[in-house]
Formats: sequence, structure tokens, C-alpha cells
Amino acid sequence: MTQSVVVQVGQCGNQVGCRFWDLALREHAAVNKKGIYDEALSSFFRNIDTRSGGDGPDIYKGKICSLKARALLIDMEEGVVNEILQGPLRDVFDSKQLITDVSGSGNNWAVGHKLYGYQYRENIVEKLRKTAEHCDCLQCFFIIHSMGGGTGSGLGTFVLNLLEDEFPEVYRFVTSVYPSGEDDVITSPYNSVLAMKELNEHADCVLPIENESLFDIVNKIHQMINSGKLGSTVKQNSLVTSSAGSAKTVQEKPFDAMNNIVANLLLNLTSSARFEGSLNMDLNEISMNLVPFPRLHYLVSSLTPLYTLADVNVPSRRLDQMFSDAFSRDHQLIQADPKHSLYLACALLVRGNVQVSDLRRNIERLKPSLRFVSWNQEGWKTGLCSVPPVGHSHSLLALANNTCVKPTFIELRDRFMKLYKKKAHLHHYLHIDGMEQSCFSEAISSLSDLIEEYNELDATKGGPRTDPLRLKIAV
Repeated sequence: MTQSVVVQVGQCGNQVGCRFWDLALREHAAVNKKGIYDEALSSFFRNIDTRSGGDGPDIYKGKICSLKARALLIDMEEGVVNEILQGPLRDVFDSKQLITDVSGSGNNWAVGHKLYGYQYRENIVEKLRKTAEHCDCLQCFFIIHSMGGGTGSGLGTFVLNLLEDEFPEVYRFVTSVYPSGEDDVITSPYNSVLAMKELNEHADCVLPIENESLFDIVNKIHQMINSGKLGSTVKQNSLVTSSAGSAKTVQEKPFDAMNNIVANLLLNLTSSARFEGSLNMDLNEISMNLVPFPRLHYLVSSLTPLYTLADVNVPSRRLDQMFSDAFSRDHQLIQADPKHSLYLACALLVRGNVQVSDLRRNIERLKPSLRFVSWNQEGWKTGLCSVPPVGHSHSLLALANNTCVKPTFIELRDRFMKLYKKKAHLHHYLHIDGMEQSCFSEAISSLSDLIEEYNELDATKGGPRTDPLRLKIAV
């Protein structure tokens, strides 16, 4: 069984990470009734013998003694990390997994990347190596960060570079939360574009998520429940959007529901690596099958259902609806419409009591309405995991490598240029050692090149759909 390490950077990264570890523990507790440390648990948790005090030896078999997350928590402000350490998850982490400062990065990519990056480099590398040493077969690093702030964007992408240098053979999956147009951080377009250049060059897969989409989804669910439209079919306090019944005893924070959606995305993404299934999909298969060109590694994700169904016996009609929902605008985690854009490839990760025949039937049903590139008309990758999420009978995560991400990048470039044309706020960045104006021009050039690559693909989608020519054999 393979292991993965989660690196959560900045305020947003640590808040999402906190929800991820809480939901992961609940998911394993629902399956692992006897409290045995098994291979599924080992993928994200160590089992430590703490009877001798301190950081004892790992226990590989038998009863759970003390679970420790395979994680590194980094933030240049102490607030969020301290909150985690004082909360119900405090025993899942230890002080050797934390790197904090007090002054923060001041919403400045250069402070996070150039200043704190070099200041904490040795410390970060040492803690990453220690975490990796506890893994038998380290397959993937998951970085969780935001693009708009200083620590998440700057130090988050610095850590990404370090991972490529120190662990070149280990996959790097990045969950990046993009700011909305109404973001309260004025310099977020600078931070996001500077971070994008690093993501383009050093990540294996990026899962872009927009705050606006998460906000819309949570609002829509609350409206549906409160209006009574789905009263008979939806349980209040869905696991996806609510923390009810979790380890948390304090009142929910405003962003917990949004962060839960991102945490569920990561749980579903790794379900095949943790649990049995008739058609398992490993993380390396996602990168191999969904990323045909190295820079076009941005995967649009959609999650369904987004609420907990009250009945467990799900008719096939509703199962089919779940597949349809995964391709609708309302279920995308960025503001995008993949149905009207071009697919390079698509993965469907299904959990629960779903048959291969259900999967094939729905792919055949949906195929005519989806446009794939001419050279990859059968670009589907599928996975079936038999263990459903807690409170659900089944779920579906769709990952699409689709040109529909382009408008998000174009809007980001436009917001960047509005500031950059006036050279507004540049002096805050340029006074940091190692930061030059060429960093800005290279970053916007990298983003423009990426947009152009998507444009070239989009230019091919207007052509007629024809079967590729086949060799005729004379008899």
C-alpha cells in the first residue's frame, strides 16, 4: 500500500487541511469498527507507540495506539495552527510537524517565496525528509494552499519547488484555491499570477478551485433545504457541507462548509488508494491518463451528490442523474462549463455500490453531448471504489482536463494587467531581496503562453467529428 503526505500552507491551506483530517478520521472510523491499524489507515496516518513517552516507534500491525497524520503544517502567522493545536485534532499532530512565524507575509508573494522561503528552507527540507522516512512507499505529496495571499501563494509554491528538487520521483498534486473577483486582497492578482508560473513549471497536477464556486454551491444547498423542495430526500447537516457529528464541539466557522467540499474532493480522489474496489484507480494513473502535455495539467473537478440522500436504496434514475450533474455548471468547483468546451481527457471516480455496467451505460449516454479532442475520442479513465463516503450510498468525482479553465486564467490576467499597467503596488514586492521586475514579466508571459496553448486546442473544436481513417486491407 502506498502513502501520501499532505503539506498545508497558509491560512486557507491549514483551514482546509483541518477539515480534511477530521473527515478522513470519520471516514476510516465508519469502516474500521474494530480499531485495527490497517493498510487503508497507513496511507495517511502513522500508528505510534506513545507508552514510552514522546515520539515512540511506529506500530505496523494490531490495535490503534496513537494516530499521527502524515502532514506538514506551515504558516507564517500562528493563529490558525494554534487553533488546530488547541482543538479536538490536537493529538493528530505533533510539534515536529509544524513551522510557524508570527508576522505573516502581508499578502505579498515575494515575502512568502523569496524571504520566508530561503529563511525556512533547511527547516522545511528536514521536516519533509523526516515525514518521508516514515513512509514505506511514498507516492504523492498533496499541497493545499490559496493563490491570493502571501504565504499560501509564495511559500506554497516555494515548497512545491523544494519537493521537485528533493523528491523528483514523487507525484506533486496541488489543490489551489483561487480568489474571486471581489477579493478583499488588492494584490491577489499579482500573487496569483506569480504563483501560476511556479504551478506551470513544477506541479504534476493542479486542482483549481474558486472561492466563488464554493460559495455558490453552499448557498444553493442551503436554499434547497430551507425551501423544502428536497425536504424528503435531503438530510439536514450533510457530511459534505456540515461538520455535525464530527470531532468538533465548537460552533462552525463561516468557511467550514466551503472547506468541507474541498476536503471531500481530496477524500474521493484518494479513495481508490485507501480502500478496495472492483476497478481501482491509483494517483499515478490520474496524471498518466489525464495530462497529455506537461503544462496542461489543470484538472476541473466536480463532486456529486453535494447533499446526503435520506434513502440508501438509490434507483438507477437517480444514479444516472448523479452522472449528469457531474457535467453541469452547478457542480463544478470553478466557474466553468465543461460541456461547451473541449475535453482532453476525463476521469470518473465512483464510490459505493455502483456496477461497471452503470459506469459504461452513463458514459455512452453522455458521450454524444461532450466534445473530445480528435486524437483522444475515447479519453475516459474510470475508477470504482466499493466504500462510499460517510452518510452516502454512492458518490462521483469527475476530473476533467478541459479548455473551460481558460476563462478563469484570462480573467486573472486581465486583473493582473489593470494593476501592472499602472505599476501599482510594485514597490512592495521589489524591495524584497531577490525580487526583480523581470519576475512579473516572466510570470505574465508564462500565463499568456498557457492561455495560448488552450486557444490552439479550442481552435480545433469547430471541425466536424469524423472517425480516424483506418488502413484498408486489400483482399
